[in-house]
Amino acid sequence: MSARSASRERATKETRVRVSLGLDGTGQVEVATGLPFFDHMLAQLGRHGGLDLQVLAEGDLDVDAHHTVEDVGLVLGEALREALGDKAGVRRFASVAVPLDEALIEVAVDLSGRPYLVYEVLTGAVGDAHPLGTPGFEPQLAEEFWRALVTTAGLTLHVRQRSGRNTHHVLEASFKAVARALRDAVRVEGVGVPSTKGVLS
Repeated sequence: MSARSASRERATKETRVRVSLGLDGTGQVEVATGLPFFDHMLAQLGRHGGLDLQVLAEGDLDVDAHHTVEDVGLVLGEALREALGDKAGVRRFASVAVPLDEALIEVAVDLSGRPYLVYEVLTGAVGDAHPLGTPGFEPQLAEEFWRALVTTAGLTLHVRQRSGRNTHHVLEASFKAVARALRDAVRVEGVGVPSTKGVLS
């Protein structure tokens, strides 16, 4: 794993989550959350973000998927914040538009240290129930994931849908777009902290 890396864990009565993250990786991903569609989305985040990412989670999926999805976001955000360190030399700002067939998603990110989420993406049903009986991934859970990640990572993140009818395409384009924007924002291209305040926290 790269020097800019971190591992974080969270254990509650509802979930147990372990995340390892390397910012300067090659897109090596291992994900197991008990939610196949969510696993697929996290794999897109790692692969297209150029991250080495491991996410292992066990949650009360017999209740619903919300606790697992939210807690994964919280722990991943913590790992991202730790891996970034003082953010010296990072590009900080990035934006991208990513298409997937009829869907088009625009994303902008700022490693500001200030958590803020603007999320303008469809809601609807996607995916079937897991064969073992655990619930499928409800589209609104994506917003809960990003809000949790933004909160603990200290990011400003805007995700906007410009077009799209297929829910799977829209959500997958969203994860890919955030991945590409993060990949650019965390890139080291200087030496100092990119802020007139001298700190990003």
